[in-house]
Amino acid sequence: MHPRALSLSVLSLAALLLQCVCLAQVNEHVAAGKIKVAKASWWGFDPVESTTALQAAIDSGAEKLIVENMGKPWIVDRMTLASNQEIVFEPGVEVLAKKGAFKGKTDALFRADLKENITLRGYDATLRMQQADYDGPEYDKAEWRHVLTFRSCTNIKVYGLTLTESGGDGIYLGTAKAGVTNKNVHIKDVICDKNYRQGISVITAENLLIENTILRETNGTAPRAGIDFEPNRPGERLVNCVMRDCTSENNGGYGYVLYLPPMTAESEPVSVRIENCTSTGDACGAGVVTGNEEGRAVRGSIEFIDCIFADSRSSGITVGNKPVNGCAIRFENCAVLNTGAEAPLVPPVLLSSRQGASESIGGIEFKDCVIRDSLDRNPIDYVDMAGGVPLKDITGNLTLEGKGEPTKVTLTKELLAKWMPIIALRDIPRVKIKGVQFAPILQNIPAEACAPSRVRLRRGSLFILHATEGDEVSLRFAHQQVAKYSGKTIPVLITGPSGEEVAKGSLPFKEETDVTFTAPETGSYRISVNAGGNYIQLLAASNPVNIAGQGMPIGLYAFVGELYFAVPAGTTSFGVRVAGEGMGESVKAALIDSSGKVVEEADNITRTHQFEVDLPEPSPGSGWSLRFSRASQIMMEDYSVDLRGVPPLLAPSRQALMRPVK
Repeated sequence: MHPRALSLSVLSLAALLLQCVCLAQVNEHVAAGKIKVAKASWWGFDPVESTTALQAAIDSGAEKLIVENMGKPWIVDRMTLASNQEIVFEPGVEVLAKKGAFKGKTDALFRADLKENITLRGYDATLRMQQADYDGPEYDKAEWRHVLTFRSCTNIKVYGLTLTESGGDGIYLGTAKAGVTNKNVHIKDVICDKNYRQGISVITAENLLIENTILRETNGTAPRAGIDFEPNRPGERLVNCVMRDCTSENNGGYGYVLYLPPMTAESEPVSVRIENCTSTGDACGAGVVTGNEEGRAVRGSIEFIDCIFADSRSSGITVGNKPVNGCAIRFENCAVLNTGAEAPLVPPVLLSSRQGASESIGGIEFKDCVIRDSLDRNPIDYVDMAGGVPLKDITGNLTLEGKGEPTKVTLTKELLAKWMPIIALRDIPRVKIKGVQFAPILQNIPAEACAPSRVRLRRGSLFILHATEGDEVSLRFAHQQVAKYSGKTIPVLITGPSGEEVAKGSLPFKEETDVTFTAPETGSYRISVNAGGNYIQLLAASNPVNIAGQGMPIGLYAFVGELYFAVPAGTTSFGVRVAGEGMGESVKAALIDSSGKVVEEADNITRTHQFEVDLPEPSPGSGWSLRFSRASQIMMEDYSVDLRGVPPLLAPSRQALMRPVK
């Protein structure tokens, strides 16, 4: 080796040893409390990647850690935050997610589980992920790659930061340990920009204050909200949650939404107050959805005070499924301005019931609110998807603008009845099929007529298949994606005529899969599968298969075509309820009798429509059908079918119709 090169090597080694000695001394002094304010660069900085250095700085235990502006981004993989620490990101700092990293579905840029006393302060500083990468083929689809994840943490402060381009949320407040909520969280002067799922998700929190925060341009996977309060379990909490002086802009979903069906009357009562906040250009301004089972809905209060919901693409305010005896909802001094300009059938304020709702919708107050609307439609409307669920205790006063002089109105029962006549559907009971055996009406059915191959089903689905003892049964499923919903392998469970499990299968995401078994006995086999937000199709079957509803409507996804049902001998009357999914999703449906004649047709079905049939004489036993097509004015996506007075089975063909047998 050249003497000069040897000299340089010795000097480099000496410098490295000196750095190690100094760093060891720094760690020692920090641990001893002699150094309370540290700089991240003491542990190193590499413009290619600084994961190890920045994590070591966090792990040092420094009470205050300054992340300096090095002129280039701090490129890092997953970071774990420490308790009892303030991290200050200098103006101009960018912490950038490492490309090709974050392969885990829940990998966050910064994470804290069961930690306390953490402050992240970063005015004019940015924490940025690589959102575009996460949609690539080398990544499993997911919606949980958040910028900041706090789970079951206490005393958390986030100030001034811009949180952007996540594969999930800007901020996620979740649960690391059952029963342990996030407590005393303060988010102020934060910008959540271009995130994939939400600006902020609040799964569980107590004493949460969000101030002067901007939530904008969320667009990736549903719900795509500015902020979403969405507990997953009854034991989670939304207690003393306050938003003040916040702005939501141009999000793909709601600006402010509370989705509370998982909470029950046994949950801690909710207390959420949103004041002096605005929504501009969101799909919808504000929304609240709760459960609606008799006596089971969550209690508490939700308040929107001095808020503005403007220029949303659909309604400014929606309240769904909220029973009159559930949590109280109040809108005070709020304004709904020029919403749904290109959706004339969608009202500025939309109330709705959902399938299965059992209690009156209500307990909602509008005090001194303004609705400005230039279109000829009622300011408030009601979509009764449950059928026959009335409104009750809708109170307050409005100022209506946009059609001449402003008009002040009081929300009386008479005015609400004028705006929202309740359609009292005839109560035709469902036919119970639990334990009932079914057999095909015809024999020797061709294979191509056995399976509902073009029907797409979301969420929980039930099929009934008939087999003879010894049959080698084969089924071919497709498990496909809806929009950008993440997916996983889902199970298929098959039970036999006696109720015993006879086979299991699994359906990988975005694949076609065969499930086979040998029938141990003759009779009806029940096939259960749940695709969640995505959908399944039964592409082929060796034996006749019907889609079944067992105590619930059958949910269909964007299916166009004809399905058949049996009207058993002796039937004198029956009904078919068809419902879209709120004001934004509808269907056109026609009821067709056994001769092929259209008995009735309805277009743009959003709220529940009931086809009612009274036969002039008892049915001899026949097959009727329903033909579904795209509505003329409103998008078609999710809709449901609820057969009343006849067995709730939909067959893919007339040959595959089944009848109950003893």
